[in-house]
Amino acid sequence: MKKLTKTFRKYTSAAVPISLGAAALGVCATLAPLPAVAAAANPADAAKLDQAVAALRAITTMKADFVQTDRNGQSVSGQLTLKRPGKIRFQYEKSVPMLIVGDGSALTMIDYEVNQVQRWPIKNSPLGALLDPSRDVAKYGTLRDTGNPNVIAVEVRDRQHPEYGIITLIFTRKAGAPGGLELAYWVALDSQNTRTTIQLTNQTYGMAVPDSTFRWKDPRPRKRR
Repeated sequence: MKKLTKTFRKYTSAAVPISLGAAALGVCATLAPLPAVAAAANPADAAKLDQAVAALRAITTMKADFVQTDRNGQSVSGQLTLKRPGKIRFQYEKSVPMLIVGDGSALTMIDYEVNQVQRWPIKNSPLGALLDPSRDVAKYGTLRDTGNPNVIAVEVRDRQHPEYGIITLIFTRKAGAPGGLELAYWVALDSQNTRTTIQLTNQTYGMAVPDSTFRWKDPRPRKRR
């Protein structure tokens, strides 16, 4: 497990600002890039994009179990808590002494094993599409053809800022989910082609989530004056 944690730290510390995302599109059974859809030319496809954006905006709070897999296929699990706008918490399993928190303005990775803290602006991450209220998913989003009418994939990228990376949000149709679509997982790719996977299960919505959920304990020793 120490070896797994070491590997996980290596890829997470390098990829957090870009690649807290997913790789294989399981319901699409493919690792190949999905073909783009000219949504503006097809009213039905434009409607799908609008549905996905509306479903995303309809999420106020969400909790889910997740499995994160690095590009080497090693996985860790945990629980995700989301509160829009801007707040997210990745609470990893006990064997991985790390925590990732988004407080509305930045993503912070806390490594309790080595007492290290790293911080990045949310807007510089693909997760900005999920968390940043100023990021217009409809403006930067492109519908991707999944070949499955019950699965909608929206790729979000800012072509003026390729360093922000790419995230593809995958929704599946579910009557009880906000907007009738459930965020199942997402696909992220950074400028170095680094991929990670986060797949969600057991999603629940609309619960009360206090802002204290997104606070964290700083493991760094205090400097004496």
